[in-house]
Amino acid sequence: MTAGAPAVADAQVPVAPVPPPAPAPVQTQMTLTVQRAGGKRATALTGAHLRVHGATGAFVPGEVVTVRFFIAGRKRAARRVALQPGADGGGALAVAYTPRRTGTLVVSATHEATPALGAFVAKARAVDVIPRRLRPGSGAAAIRALQRRLRRLGYVAGASGSYDARTARAVLAFRKVAGMARTTSASRGVMRAIARGAGHFAIRFRTHGRHIEADLSRQVIALIQGGRVRRIYPVSSGKPSTPTVRGSFKVYSKTPGTNGLGMVDAAYFHGAYATHGYAQVPTFAASHGCLRVPIAEARRLFDWIVIGTPVDVYR
Repeated sequence: MTAGAPAVADAQVPVAPVPPPAPAPVQTQMTLTVQRAGGKRATALTGAHLRVHGATGAFVPGEVVTVRFFIAGRKRAARRVALQPGADGGGALAVAYTPRRTGTLVVSATHEATPALGAFVAKARAVDVIPRRLRPGSGAAAIRALQRRLRRLGYVAGASGSYDARTARAVLAFRKVAGMARTTSASRGVMRAIARGAGHFAIRFRTHGRHIEADLSRQVIALIQGGRVRRIYPVSSGKPSTPTVRGSFKVYSKTPGTNGLGMVDAAYFHGAYATHGYAQVPTFAASHGCLRVPIAEARRLFDWIVIGTPVDVYR
C-alpha cells in the first residue's frame, strides 16, 4: 500500500439471522370410552366387535396413538391409530377389536412425545368379556366368566369353573328374573341378556332392612341386606288351588332338619307357611303354599334367617 492511499474498509461478514424458538409441543390429555353393552360394567361377548373411542383436548395433524389390549396381564393386540379432528378443536380416534378369550379385558392408549404433541397416557378401561354361549364341555375359564357375572347379580353359583347343579340353578333363577324360558341352559340368549345388564332383582321394600322378598310372578326369593341383593334362589310357591299368602310378615319359628312332611330346615313366617327345602322344586308354582327351595340350598337359607326376619311376598 502506498503512502496516503485510502484505507480499504473492513470486509463485512454477514450475520445469520437467529431462528425463532421452536414452538413447544401441545400438551393435552385423552379420555377413553368403551362400547357399553348394558348394565354398570362395559361388557363384550367373545367373537363380537368391541368399539373403543378416544378424545383429546387438542388436535395435531399426523399424530398417532397406540391402543393396547390386555387379558390376564398379557398383551393380546396393539393398534396404531391416527388422530382425527374431533369436536371443539379436539382430536378423536376409533378402533375396533374382537376379543377371543374370556376374562377382564384392559384397554389402554398412549402417545409418545413428538415435537408437535406432548406425551399422554389415557386412563385404562376394563371390559368384562364373557362367552358367547356355554355348552357341555365348555372350558373352565368360560364357566368362571359366567359365574362371576351371576354372583355380581346375587345368584348363587357353584364350584368355580364347573357347570354343576348349583350353577345350573343360578342360570334358572337368572332366566326367571329376566323373563326368559325357565331352563338351565346358558344359551346365546342368556349371555346376550347378561351383557345387556338384564337379571337385576328390583328391591321393593328397601326400608325393611335385612329381609327376604318373594316374587311369586318370577318364582324366586331374594335375600336383601344393606340395601343390596345378597342371594337369589329359584323357588316353587303355592299352586293355584293352595296359593302362597301375600303380604309382609316376620319369621316367628325355625325347625331344623326334616319333618314328617318332607320339609327340610323350615322357617315359618305366617301360620303354616314357611320357606323350606324340598325334594321337588319345579320351575312353576306347585307347593301347598310354602316357598320351596332345593334341598341343597335349604341349610344356607335357614342359617341366614333369624327369628324376626321380615318376609315380603308379592306378585
